[in-house]
Amino acid sequence: MTKKSDAVTKGMQQAPHRSLFNALGMTKEELEKPLVGIVSSYNEIVPGHMNIDKITEAVKLGVAMAGGTPVVFPAIAVCDGIAMGHTGMKYSLVTRDLIADSTECMAIAHQFDALVMIPNCDKNVPGLLMAAARLNIPTIFVSGGPMLAGHVHGKKTSLSSMFEAVGAHAAGKMTAEEVEYYEENACPTCGSCSGMYTANSMNCLTEALGMALRGNGTIPAVYSARIKLAKHAGMKIMELIEKDIRPRDIMTEKAFHNALAVDMALGCSTNSMLHLPAIAHEAGVDINLDLANEISAKTPNLCHLAPAGHTYIEDLNEAGGVYAVMNELNKKNLLNTDCLTVSGKTVGENIEGCINTNPEVIRPIDNPYSEVGGIAVLRGNLAPDSAVVKRSAVVEEMLYHEGPARVFDCEEDAIDAIKSGKIVAGDVVVIRYEGPKGGPGMREMLNPTSAIAGMGLGSTVALITDGRFSGASRGASIGHVSPEAAAGGPIALVEEGDMIKIDIDNHILELMVSDEVLAERKAKWQPREPKINTGYVARYAKLVTSADKGAILKG
Repeated sequence: MTKKSDAVTKGMQQAPHRSLFNALGMTKEELEKPLVGIVSSYNEIVPGHMNIDKITEAVKLGVAMAGGTPVVFPAIAVCDGIAMGHTGMKYSLVTRDLIADSTECMAIAHQFDALVMIPNCDKNVPGLLMAAARLNIPTIFVSGGPMLAGHVHGKKTSLSSMFEAVGAHAAGKMTAEEVEYYEENACPTCGSCSGMYTANSMNCLTEALGMALRGNGTIPAVYSARIKLAKHAGMKIMELIEKDIRPRDIMTEKAFHNALAVDMALGCSTNSMLHLPAIAHEAGVDINLDLANEISAKTPNLCHLAPAGHTYIEDLNEAGGVYAVMNELNKKNLLNTDCLTVSGKTVGENIEGCINTNPEVIRPIDNPYSEVGGIAVLRGNLAPDSAVVKRSAVVEEMLYHEGPARVFDCEEDAIDAIKSGKIVAGDVVVIRYEGPKGGPGMREMLNPTSAIAGMGLGSTVALITDGRFSGASRGASIGHVSPEAAAGGPIALVEEGDMIKIDIDNHILELMVSDEVLAERKAKWQPREPKINTGYVARYAKLVTSADKGAILKG
């Protein structure tokens, strides 16, 4: 069998290359086998990545057991929680492209025959999926796994409760000692934070896409089953090499439709509406955000995992995991069951017999939380190119809301106003110039949404931004407003006190100002100087497209 790695291991011309493999301590026997790159995102700053060294060793063992030669190289990862609420958050989304690009460079430079991707947290998963689609060599994913839920006063909790505790303290509803108690108990283990936040959303959707084995999105990081899964992934990659099954054979248009359906059923993070289009773009598939509403209209929301409810990823795992959710969807023919997966089997074969063992965690298809999906895409004169909201995390009374705009040109100013009591029931907080270009880097707004919730305003105050939200955000939090303010979008024209209408069920986001007045404001609008003029994010701002395009870079 001719291998890709023959370009660096076979023939007289490659004698210098073999001498360098010799310097690595590799034997001739190892060079006869397929070279499998193990992309490890292990580091010591992200709780979701601190266990990945163990996952990596298990994958290596699996590859070697199945007749391959495993070779580890790194991928970076940012902890969104630690980066939250300061300049560091400008450096989160932008890493998605760094991860994809650096993985591409390593894979092609060293002519790997296949890759096993080991991501976990927010931008790491989509970045490596983008790389997989771009490179199109046999690839399988196995993540580091989710964190177990915390326990506070006998109840399960998570990181979102921690951020909301800060808002409760600002409102005088919680003492500093109580906040410290939360601090010590909210995040008890390694792993990606325990709710249906972005990391867990994307790891679950990796199963739905067909790029990971069963349990990838839900087996807790600290369970031994995670080590076994990693060994099986290492063994399975050798089968994918033998059968020449590649990412673009798996990540087809139908597979992305499956991912969107599972997204709606699970109630995933709104960040999936950035990442799925970006991954699809690399796979040569076009996803228009209107497709999300089409799929949502016929896909029931079956799960209310934190922050939408009081169940966690560990509960989803025990209830049957992603495959059990997919099996429920398949009862109404909402999936393309003929799609190929990394198991070597089709979606239909994978989910057969995967029953839902807990109808309180995964609602049966005939008794959903709602008849429509967990995410809604909104349009209107405030967001001509779209905006996104996690519908499943919005209380019923805020699905329709009209209120006066309270306008802020950065996240920090909004937080100060919220915590000082200047935001009142009925307000619509507008945070702009935080988009992909304007941020730059499209910061997540978990701090202001958590402050609103923690101060008891979650059922009366909406927040709209051209930035984005953590999967841990809840409430009427509408992000990804496109075009963004920095591009002269209508959100840049909003003035204090303007009335805004939000109608989530009908997918409407309207600034209740006449076209004539908006035209006058537009004529006076001037572009702003970039907030950062040097380094990577300055280059990123020049190349990045809008959120409705997945914030991909112009090639």
